[in-house]
Amino acid sequence: MEMSYKDGKAGSLDNGKYVRYTPEQVEALERLYHDCPKPSSIRRQQLIRECPILSNIEPKQIKVWFQNRRCREKQRKEASRLQSVNRKMTAMNKLLMEENDRLQKQVSQLVYENSYFRQHTQNTSLPAKDPSCESAVTSGQQQLASQNPPRDASPAGLLSIAEETLAEFLSKATGTAVEWVQMPGMKPGPDSIGIIAISHGCTGVAARACGLVGLEPTRVAEIVKDRSSWFRECRAVDVLNVLPTTNGGTIELLYMQLYAPTTLAPPRDFWLLRYTSVLEDGSLVVCERSLKNTQSGPNMPPVQHFVRAEMLPSGYLIRPCEGGGSIIHIVDHMDLEASSVPEVLRPLYESPKVLAQKTTMASLRQLKQIAQEVSQTSVSNGWSRRPAALRALSQRLSRGFNEAVNGFTDEGWSVIGDGMDDVTILVNSSPDKLMDLNLTFANNGFPHVSNAVLCAKASMLLQNVSPAILLRFLREHRSEWADNSIDAYSAASIKLGPCSLPGAWVGGCGGQVILPLAHTIEHEEFLEVIKLEGLGHSPEDAIVPRDIFLLQLCSGIDESAVGTCGELIFAPIDASFADDAPLLPSGFRIIPLDLGKEVPSPNRTLDLASALEVGSAGTKASTDGSGNSSCTRSVMTIAFEFAFESHMQDHVVSMARQYVRSIISTVQRVALALSPSHMSSQAGLLTSLGTPEAQTLARWICHSYRCFMGVELLKSSDGNESILKNLWNHSDAIMCCSLKALPVFTFANQAGLDMLETTLVALQDISLEKIFDDNGRKTLCSEFPQIMQQGFACLRGGICLSSMGRPVSYDKAVAWKVLNEEENAHCICFVFINWSFV
Repeated sequence: MEMSYKDGKAGSLDNGKYVRYTPEQVEALERLYHDCPKPSSIRRQQLIRECPILSNIEPKQIKVWFQNRRCREKQRKEASRLQSVNRKMTAMNKLLMEENDRLQKQVSQLVYENSYFRQHTQNTSLPAKDPSCESAVTSGQQQLASQNPPRDASPAGLLSIAEETLAEFLSKATGTAVEWVQMPGMKPGPDSIGIIAISHGCTGVAARACGLVGLEPTRVAEIVKDRSSWFRECRAVDVLNVLPTTNGGTIELLYMQLYAPTTLAPPRDFWLLRYTSVLEDGSLVVCERSLKNTQSGPNMPPVQHFVRAEMLPSGYLIRPCEGGGSIIHIVDHMDLEASSVPEVLRPLYESPKVLAQKTTMASLRQLKQIAQEVSQTSVSNGWSRRPAALRALSQRLSRGFNEAVNGFTDEGWSVIGDGMDDVTILVNSSPDKLMDLNLTFANNGFPHVSNAVLCAKASMLLQNVSPAILLRFLREHRSEWADNSIDAYSAASIKLGPCSLPGAWVGGCGGQVILPLAHTIEHEEFLEVIKLEGLGHSPEDAIVPRDIFLLQLCSGIDESAVGTCGELIFAPIDASFADDAPLLPSGFRIIPLDLGKEVPSPNRTLDLASALEVGSAGTKASTDGSGNSSCTRSVMTIAFEFAFESHMQDHVVSMARQYVRSIISTVQRVALALSPSHMSSQAGLLTSLGTPEAQTLARWICHSYRCFMGVELLKSSDGNESILKNLWNHSDAIMCCSLKALPVFTFANQAGLDMLETTLVALQDISLEKIFDDNGRKTLCSEFPQIMQQGFACLRGGICLSSMGRPVSYDKAVAWKVLNEEENAHCICFVFINWSFV
């Protein structure tokens, strides 16, 4: 081996001098390079001392050798990267050429149809139908129907259905059977997931994807056929029969069940025929379709609680790619029986964008993720988990959450009550549900602490808020919606150990640390560990705090994705974090209903919490909200699981229902605060809270309370600004109403807004009499003269109503007259003490 040293590289060596290394010297240097690619001067001198064969080489020569070696390594990696990009570009070019040919065929067909219809619409009368004038397509279909043998459950009948399915699938994958349009927001390129298209004007909904994956065709077929491994909504796929065909293919009869994504819709099931075969050009095809009575094939009776949906000819065309890998064409075409769900949810079942996101792109993303993992030789995450193990944990979290949302009776779930409450409560006491949970405690030396699992779930409609922004808020500001007191109750009263602590009960904390584990292709999904510092307690000592760990799955926080379902699912784990650790998932799922693309301001993320605060946050809210006035709707599903002892069921049911209701209230408040329209209009009011007028009102309120009641409303404060801040953050609900014939609210602190479940913008639309029931209104009418004459009145505890119609209890209330600088009545102020939702 020869090496040349140039100016500035060899020191005292002459320019152009060559140094020849022996194979033994190169081997020694290579060993050190693999251990330390950039050794220090001390390490290089040490190497010369340890290796006598390098004694005749100067340290500067060794330094230059390492420089050149690093340069060659960099060039090799760059060459490899460019070769990979070139292969991708070649394959993508092939896909684009095929897509161009398909579009040209579609244009030709549309031109022909347009000419045909123009010719016939120019005639004033239509001639009698002549069989000789029928289109080739129609006559061909009739001829094919007359020649087809009867299709029944026999092997010949199933093969006839399979061959027809194959032909229809190929006409969608590479032909013009469906009018495809590019999915909004998806641009093809070497770094994109693929070419994504959605249907326009066809029966049902359809989506198509074309992409390059670094896996062999047989491996690709194996993955896509294992639908439950990549399709999160797939509950089960049962292969009921397998028949080999005479052409070397395989026919399978399948029964598939899908979870419902929300509590407001029933789950779906399919009765399918799947056909796997190899085409003449060597391409591998896996195609599927539903079997119906009209096809005279085998029948599957309806299953209780499931809606039978239809899969029209769909599947996967897998072609081997030059240089390795595969080119795959994916078609999903379904009729999901949208009429069986409430009208507000029908976009989820009638939109091809939703189908493309959750099914078509999910399969392609899974293939690319596995191909990427195969190409990697080392584990890079700090918890030493292999990618396959992390995928399995993600799948378990998602599946557990789907089980909680659906609550199937065959899994042991039973509804508590009539199921008509705003929060549905289910209990599961089946041994299968608790076996793994209690087995882990036994292995760790703890007694079995729970014999039942409770699930509290609800769904709510959100309007005019970005699902991605709301989801990020829930992820980054856990203390805003979680409750520490419930965590204390779970640890002390229910005596839960380190592994069964419900995710719902480990929320707010002084320190939250996010430890990333892994992310999938295009960062669509994150798996992470949340460390809640000093929040829990050890089983041996109820005083000594300990850290709590949550395994958390987060997806859908990318605002640029179209129709993406966002999820935040978490489950408590112990510090050992075993792959088979029991999980009780809880969390949130937000599904967009209006599928128009939204482009919020990029800097709104940093100001999520500030929209809920007083002072300078108002200016930020105005800036962030002004750029986007789009209106969106989405449905949020909340499900929380709790392990408990059966004798405490009534108490836990009450606590779980109240806790989920409080989360719903918080989410509604956060959603209103993050709404672009509210952020824009509320900005002025929030900003006004920091103005002299707001400070003056706070001073009048506190001064009048002290004059009439003889005590201070707030703790000692320095300056008007501190009075306003303390008043805003007061734990009791404080609100002012106008002195009019029909008093309306003009101001409320944060607790008052929470109690009324409203915002500063909507506060002025609420009249005083609307929040009281009949008894409350009678009491208020009798006490109102006293308030005006005496200056104050104390009201007994009772029930009032929030703006959402929810009952709110309070221990007592105090009303007093707020006087201005001239001692004239400015408004009436109320404080509701120890209020809570019933």
